Amino acid sequence: MKYLFVICFLFQFYATSANAQSYKYHTVKKGETVFSISQTYSIDEEDIYKYNPEAKEGIGVNEKLVIPVDATKSEAKTESSVQFIDHKVKKKETLYSLSKEYNVTVDDIKRYNKQLYSKELQMGETIRIPQGGAAPAATNNSIIADNTPKPAPVSKPQESQAKTREHIVLPKETKYGIARKYGMTVKELESINPRVETLQPGMMIRVGTDVLEDEPVIITDDRFRFYEVKPQETLFSLTRRFGVSIDSLKQLNPALKDGLKFGMVLKVPENPDGENIDDDSYTGTGEYANTKMDLSSSINNRSTKEIVLMLPYHLNKIEEDSIETYRNSIMNERVVRISLDFYSGVLMAIDKAKSMGISTNLKVYDTRQNASDVANVINTNDFSNVDAVIGPLLQGPTEAAAARLENKNVPVINPLSNRSMRGYQNLFQSVPTDEFMKNAMLDFISRNSAGKNIIIIADGKAFQIKSELNSILPSARTVSPTDNYVSEEALTNMMTSGPNLVILESDNINVVSSATSALNRLARNHDITLLTTNKTSAFENDIISNNHLGNLKFHYPSVDKEYDNTATENFNEKYLERFNIEPNRYALRGYDLTLDVLLRLASADDLYDSFERYPGFTEYYESKFHYMPNPNGGFTNDAIYLLKINKDLTISEANDL
Repeated sequence: MKYLFVICFLFQFYATSANAQSYKYHTVKKGETVFSISQTYSIDEEDIYKYNPEAKEGIGVNEKLVIPVDATKSEAKTESSVQFIDHKVKKKETLYSLSKEYNVTVDDIKRYNKQLYSKELQMGETIRIPQGGAAPAATNNSIIADNTPKPAPVSKPQESQAKTREHIVLPKETKYGIARKYGMTVKELESINPRVETLQPGMMIRVGTDVLEDEPVIITDDRFRFYEVKPQETLFSLTRRFGVSIDSLKQLNPALKDGLKFGMVLKVPENPDGENIDDDSYTGTGEYANTKMDLSSSINNRSTKEIVLMLPYHLNKIEEDSIETYRNSIMNERVVRISLDFYSGVLMAIDKAKSMGISTNLKVYDTRQNASDVANVINTNDFSNVDAVIGPLLQGPTEAAAARLENKNVPVINPLSNRSMRGYQNLFQSVPTDEFMKNAMLDFISRNSAGKNIIIIADGKAFQIKSELNSILPSARTVSPTDNYVSEEALTNMMTSGPNLVILESDNINVVSSATSALNRLARNHDITLLTTNKTSAFENDIISNNHLGNLKFHYPSVDKEYDNTATENFNEKYLERFNIEPNRYALRGYDLTLDVLLRLASADDLYDSFERYPGFTEYYESKFHYMPNPNGGFTNDAIYLLKINKDLTISEANDL
């Protein structure tokens, strides 16, 4: 009885007819059809379909149907009876301003311009404006005078009511499921039901009239939930977010066959940990993920920072040989040279931090590229008050350090390795992995592929990325090199007069050389943009013409941005004065990473706390940092640059195409 009361009460607020409508559930029995049920209740079949659109696909035994027990034949005013004005959208016009200008509601405009449910109003776009408002909703009875006392009416525009219909909430139905069923967003559903905070079975609510007839009422369970698509999201980014393949996502959401649209409500797998993974804190889509943070203005922790630097210097060689011999030998030891360059950048960062009022106590240990030496260093020294360990360089020694310091919760920050490491809770990878780099570029390509001719050039070794690209871009055409050679003829046949995106995936110099040369010639008469998810060493080879790459507007992912001499002029002068040499990329990396660590420690209680307080990214001379937790423990920097080589051979950050 309480559900009947809720139905009747809400109906007085939202129904467009003055006469109340009663409803009941009917449980389908064996042998019953929609026609036989309509005869039982003396109603039309269309009245059953109106409240149970899924019944058009058939009904089953024990299925529950909502029955309007005293409905008469419904009459719908067709679109053909409505007069329209064609309006070309001008600059700064909005749906709201147009609704005021033509004395219609925003819903009226959307109703006859379906694309506006999924995208914003575009300047220059021509839309249809209904004259005199939308067609009124069909009513089952004439409006008659009624002296029965009623609750005070809710202030609600009549035009908005005419655009809606009733829906009785079924057990386990959610706002997401109902919005999806009627082709609405959750916000639109809530806006026409302002008094409904929590759904209850049997409750009547107002919904849109665009029923997705091929979709049944969707009930959630422990395995699935609903997610509303946000602006700029792509199918690829959603697969990364929810850990599901594109094929599975399409299987769960048949409406995706017409493409992904902003505001769509999708059925997605529930996170096994029960976390709300569409929260703003999700990687790359949060409110602050693309916000640059200047920590120098937030310094509040003035205690001396205890920093340990672990690098492979091989100082044991000094004991075995003379200092002069050691000095000569390190010229042939690449890892030792990198360590010394990195260390010089660390010293420069400590000086910079000192000028900001941050004191640092630095201890340096030689790891000798050996995990056992790392263990020995930790076992024979006191790490209880250490704020952060920077290093070691290589994966094995880094994991050894993290394993032994995990119980002390001492952060261990690997400075240079891009290999995926074991999930220790205190391990930080400051260099994005190749997987992060690839995914960032795939998302960029997916986001910019609409309306463009896509060509994939991939050799045999690149079969995996080729498969991923074909999954994301099913309409893309593929060129396979023959004997490590890409012919101009093969590419010519695939070019169009519009924009052509060519994705080149290979680490073979001959493949890259022949492809870029052929594309450069074709670029004289075609609009071509060259991209790759992995800028291999083949692209850096002297055989490859940078002029060709510039002409092709070559796009690629990178850990570091282009070195800017003008921006680092002051740093260069101080570095040259101190070390009598120009700084290289490892020196700059040492500076950027160390200064970031010191500023984070000086603006929060510890490194972990800094990520809670400052969720955006930080950026310095060549690198930026945005650490995100790994599923198995620890943190990885996911801040990546997408770069573009320009025709004048300068390198800039890439914008959307």
